[in-house]
Amino acid sequence: MKYKEITNESIAKLMESFYEAIREDESGLGEIFNNKIGTSEEAWDAHKAKIGEFWKGMLIGQSEFRGNPMQAHMNLDPFPPEYFDNWLNLFKKSLDSIYEPEIADMILMRAQMIANRFKSVLYS
Repeated sequence: MKYKEITNESIAKLMESFYEAIREDESGLGEIFNNKIGTSEEAWDAHKAKIGEFWKGMLIGQSEFRGNPMQAHMNLDPFPPEYFDNWLNLFKKSLDSIYEPEIADMILMRAQMIANRFKSVLYS
């Protein structure tokens, strides 16, 4: 059954689904993430929890997120801008597997705005 609302539980499931796809991605995203985060389950669990807090803040206004996502991306080795499209495609697949379409579309719109902002800063 797909979620009809955004909850802490659904965000945790989204993080599991999405980052499983990222770790296995062969377009280049998997390599970037694995090089930055590491390959241990502990490191990935910590990353999923941290980014889950980011999305909780964005989507339900409840968050303990501490960090600067833009700066984190600026500190990465250069990567092609089309990686953001790959990221969005994987995120959309995860959204579609977890949420009803209207919720998935709303979250995807926010993700697209974030990706566009990051691209404008990183590649301008």
